[in-house]
Amino acid sequence: MKSLLDLLENVILEMGDECSVNTSMDIKTIRARVEHEGLSFLTITLPAYGNDFERSLALGHVDPGLFLSFKRRAGLPLLFGGFLDRVFDRVTGIILEVPSIPSIRALRQMTKLLGKVELECTPARIERAYDKYVECEQELINTDRNIDEQMLVDFHRVSRLLFRDIFTAVDNSIADLDVFPKHGPGATAEKVQANAKYFFRTWTSRLEDVFPYWRYATSRPRSEIRYDEVQFFEPGAEPPCRLVSVPKTLKTPRIIAIEPTHMQFMQQSILRALSKNLEKDSILRQMISMLDQTPNQRLAMQGSLTGQLATLDLSEASDRVLNRLVVRMLSDHPHLADGVAASRSTTVDVPGHGIIPLTKFASMGSALCFPMEIFVFTTLLFMGIERANGTRFTRHAQFNEFVGQVRVFGDDIIVPVHTTGDVIFYLELFGAKVNSTKSFWTGKFRESCGSEYFDGEDVTIVKLRQDLPRSRHDVHEMVSLVDFRNQAYWRGLWKMVRVLDRHLESIIPLPAVSVSSTVLGKHSVVGSMNERWCNRLHRPMVQGMVITPVKRRSPLDGDGALMKFFLSLDEDYEKIGYRGYDSYSAVARRAVPIEKGEHLVYAGRPVSFNMKYRWAYSSE
Repeated sequence: MKSLLDLLENVILEMGDECSVNTSMDIKTIRARVEHEGLSFLTITLPAYGNDFERSLALGHVDPGLFLSFKRRAGLPLLFGGFLDRVFDRVTGIILEVPSIPSIRALRQMTKLLGKVELECTPARIERAYDKYVECEQELINTDRNIDEQMLVDFHRVSRLLFRDIFTAVDNSIADLDVFPKHGPGATAEKVQANAKYFFRTWTSRLEDVFPYWRYATSRPRSEIRYDEVQFFEPGAEPPCRLVSVPKTLKTPRIIAIEPTHMQFMQQSILRALSKNLEKDSILRQMISMLDQTPNQRLAMQGSLTGQLATLDLSEASDRVLNRLVVRMLSDHPHLADGVAASRSTTVDVPGHGIIPLTKFASMGSALCFPMEIFVFTTLLFMGIERANGTRFTRHAQFNEFVGQVRVFGDDIIVPVHTTGDVIFYLELFGAKVNSTKSFWTGKFRESCGSEYFDGEDVTIVKLRQDLPRSRHDVHEMVSLVDFRNQAYWRGLWKMVRVLDRHLESIIPLPAVSVSSTVLGKHSVVGSMNERWCNRLHRPMVQGMVITPVKRRSPLDGDGALMKFFLSLDEDYEKIGYRGYDSYSAVARRAVPIEKGEHLVYAGRPVSFNMKYRWAYSSE
């Protein structure tokens, strides 16, 4: 297997065998189009076929406006026609009374296998992404102007009923200077890394009013603080957050705003307080989560079976939350409102456009972006439910009726089908944009948080995230492909697994390991055949490749070391709400962590990762 096309061909052959469909002409067509159109056919055009197929499942028929990039015979595309004939009537295009579930799963697997491969976009596409960011900002300005006061009154009323207790608790914590900040794992606008983050040489006047420097940014006694060593930025002179692009797909990059160190530090404190108090609300914790996607997935399955629940997906969700809505939502809680406003960057430096003011609350990259979009979207969907049901919420307890019918995880939303039109109306009225290709409320197909279902059957597929590794030096790609191989194994794609095993084992040894092993290996129900016993800890060990980080040297002493020590005293720190996209996340999960005693010498994300062949425990 030398290329992504080879991988896809193997998948097509396996799907054909599974569904008893001859795929020789499909492979021939794909080869010809790749030769003519390049890699974009596999990563852009073919996934678009998959989107049109899902839309057809939702509509119950193949619409003439779909599959425009593919030749048709009668009512259906020629490509993968043998599979389509088992789902739709060839002449009318109407879905069969009993469509083939294996064919539905196969069509999705073949068309969307390579749709999420992280590849560098062309400079033109990156530039266009920055242009769209600025265009989105202008759209929000226009939306902001069109929102009248009565709309905001209704929005405030519903948000107050939903979140009053949570916001009051966090408001009191901020007022008592009793929130706990921490540094996030990502980069900062000043390009300060690792342990250097614990020396705060900048702060803002806005932060000082709510989160005083002496309480949160130094380990020195208040009487010994050298304020002449700290630069306090006044409003209007604060450094902007910095917009960057990171690989997402060949079609478009992911745009992330990197926050200044002092901003992200205090954002994390509010995030932690919000998450902790959300879990205490017996009603909301059953409808909202910042951590767990599985309830959304379960409701999506239920919706595909009963047809009573809709799954909605929002486009550009992080960039379409108006700051004006957040301000109004928090207006009854002055300390929380001031804390959120003080830790929010008001400007962003956009490549090619310079520094622009922000109408949105924040972009992806802010620690508060995810929770605020959840709170805003939840408020808007319940406004839609009010309108659909012709009722008016007056008490918090009334929301209990919608447990098991409403679920929000970021931009993945589940609501009762009969409220869908009104929910979409309010979402788009206040600036959000519903992604029509990934939202479903008709038919039997539903999708939420990476899981897909048709008529109660799981039709979730596996997707490749990285290009194929060429040598053992491609550590990131190697780890990604092993993870992909193991997902395919548990999905029962045996032939593809054998092909992947041959490719991987031509580069590195690949022993059978348990799911929790730190050794890079293949999952197997049979278990490892290459084990020995550890006489010291009396545990089985397996020999294989172990991911070892090249540690980032970042010595820390003095005030900064004491500051880090004080922050580490709170043992309850949790990785909550972080919705950043770390290109090394798959590798880092397997890497041997830095020892506690070394954290004042080595810290931050590793410089790189190596693979070492050695004995390690077969399960952790």
